[in-house]
Amino acid sequence: MITMLLHADHVLTMDPANQVIADGAVAIEGDRIAAVGPAAELRTRYAGVPVRRLTNRLLMPGLVNAHLHSGLLRGTAEGLPVWDWLRMYIDPMHRVLRPEDAEAASFLCYAEAVLSGTTTVVDMWRYMQGSARAAEQIGNRTVMVPYVGEHPDYDYFDHLDDTEALLESWHGGAQGRVEVWVGLEHAFYATEAAHTRAIALAQKFGTGFHTHSNEAEVELREMQRRYGCRSIPALEKLGLLEAPRTLLAHCVWLDDDEIALLARRGVAVAHNPTSNMKLASGAAPVAKLRRAGVAVGIGTDGEKENNNLDMFEEMKFTSLLAKFASLDAAAMPAWDVLRMATIEGARAIGKDDEIGSLERGKKADLIALRTDTPRLTPLFGGVDGNLHHNLVHAVRGGDVDLTMVDGRIIVEDGQLKTADMTDLIARVHEVVPGLFFRRAAWLAKHTDGAISPIGRD
Repeated sequence: MITMLLHADHVLTMDPANQVIADGAVAIEGDRIAAVGPAAELRTRYAGVPVRRLTNRLLMPGLVNAHLHSGLLRGTAEGLPVWDWLRMYIDPMHRVLRPEDAEAASFLCYAEAVLSGTTTVVDMWRYMQGSARAAEQIGNRTVMVPYVGEHPDYDYFDHLDDTEALLESWHGGAQGRVEVWVGLEHAFYATEAAHTRAIALAQKFGTGFHTHSNEAEVELREMQRRYGCRSIPALEKLGLLEAPRTLLAHCVWLDDDEIALLARRGVAVAHNPTSNMKLASGAAPVAKLRRAGVAVGIGTDGEKENNNLDMFEEMKFTSLLAKFASLDAAAMPAWDVLRMATIEGARAIGKDDEIGSLERGKKADLIALRTDTPRLTPLFGGVDGNLHHNLVHAVRGGDVDLTMVDGRIIVEDGQLKTADMTDLIARVHEVVPGLFFRRAAWLAKHTDGAISPIGRD
């Protein structure tokens, strides 16, 4: 039974033809899309069905954030390259993090995501029973990847026992909106026995595997020292590409052989342009990866290395970084970037048959943007229009007016409906002082900072 018609000035489908329907509509049946087409046609076909007339609005698929870390360090971890940044800021935080801190972080980050048009996140974080509760209440779709360190030097992270418990309790939870993957912070944050167990867990539960790889040039030397080869061949040698699905974050420092290996093994990549610029890591070879057939999604990375979770801003930086790095103004066209943030991001996590485009039978995960703003004026649809350029280069997450996941409206008139933002912010302010005090106390006793991931076995 059709439950609702959404009628907007423009419907951006992100189907294989990148179809844009002027004066279009989307018919919702429960948690699914029943039809997409011209509004006049659908209003006639489904006469009597309640219609939401979204004047001065554009409908499009919800965005997919392919790599995120919930967190509470926004604006407090600045000015260092990635490995020093980990040593001085991030690893000490993990040593003193508590479950209540982690849960408050996920509530805040998931709220920020849906308010800015992201309906699906891949979140690598800690104590993720709390993250699951956050996703259940906020209403977003979440791939949860516990932040695991299975090595004596990194025993302050979660462990694979925690991942297995989460798989057993939450995989497929929240009406299917919560999916649990197996993850490692990095290959050398775990022993080889842990590598074997991680992939065995992914295979047992038929789920994915996610880790960081090739983020900074210094990492290549470390992988060579430890495993006698570059990072991607090392992951293959260690068995870490044997999961039913593998997603690697960053992949900045790849050579052509590694790109070919990723393509051959069907491994996807999460591109994080803002993080890679802020931490001075470099520019990933996104065009080469996509030409090789590798699915590349876009991720914000965490709040501490970004410092926001606005995927529209991330799309702009995806385009601009590619142009800057290649000195080619035509690099990374707007349609390609939009696909990376929607249907290709969905393919990167193996969900392109369910989300990522507005097509009949898919999940009703969609967003509405205001078009009566200076940023979207003038706006022209059609093949020769500027709609796609403006979505990538002009829109901000604050232009999102409505967010729907599974056919349920969770943001309306730009306001979160599923939780009180005042309460979520107050909860963060309540836990943050203790977290920062504990981190400062730990650092005072360990003047060399956290154990460096470089140069140790």
